[in-house]
Amino acid sequence: MTDDVPISLLIVDDHPVVRDGLRGMFESAPGFAVLGEAADGVEAVSLAVNLDPDVVLMDLRMPGGNGVEAIAELTRRGARAKVLVLTTYDTDSDTLPAIEAGATGYLLKDAPRDELFTAVRAAAEGRTVLSPAVASRLVSAVRTPTTASGTLSAREREVLALVAKGTSNREIARVLFISEATVKTHLTHLYAKLGVNDRAAAVAVAYDRGILG
Repeated sequence: MTDDVPISLLIVDDHPVVRDGLRGMFESAPGFAVLGEAADGVEAVSLAVNLDPDVVLMDLRMPGGNGVEAIAELTRRGARAKVLVLTTYDTDSDTLPAIEAGATGYLLKDAPRDELFTAVRAAAEGRTVLSPAVASRLVSAVRTPTTASGTLSAREREVLALVAKGTSNREIARVLFISEATVKTHLTHLYAKLGVNDRAAAVAVAYDRGILG
C-alpha cells in the first residue's frame, strides 16, 4: 500500500444515514476511495467479492444477514479485504464471534474521526485494531479463570438459554439476529462440548453443571 494509492472501502450498515455519513467523511479525506455500500451481510459478501476493496467497514446487527456471518463467509472464501467491524455493541457476545470469524479489527461508532481513519489504514495493512474498551474486555476474558460454562462461547450460552425456555430455532434466530443455519451450528458445537445428542439433554447437563440457573 503506497501513499499515492487510495485505500478502497466497502461500507456496510443497514442505516442509510450512517452509510451517507461514512461515505462523506471518507470521500472528503485524502487517501481513501469508497467503492460501494451494502445494507446487510449478504449484500456485503456479494459486493466485497465483486469490488475487491482493501477494507470492509462492517456493522454487526443488520436485518437480512448479520455481520458475523458475512465475515465468516468472506474468510471462508479467502477474500482479500480486511474487515474492520464498526458497531455500537461491545459485549462479549458481539466481540468474540466477530474476531473468531476473522475480523481484523473492532471499533465502536463513537470513535473520533481521526481514530477511524488510523484504524482503516492499519486494517488495510493487516494490523489488528481494537478500540480501548474492546481490548480491555478481551484481556479480562483471557485472564478470567475457566468456569463450568467456560467451555461454551458467549453465543452458545445465549442459544442454550433460549433453548431452555423452549424457544424454537426460528425464534432464536430472530432474537439473536442470526440465521437458523447458524443456530443449528451453535447447537451442534454445544452438543459436542456438553457430550449430548439433543436439546433436552443439553439443558439437563447445563443445569447440572451450573451453566444455566
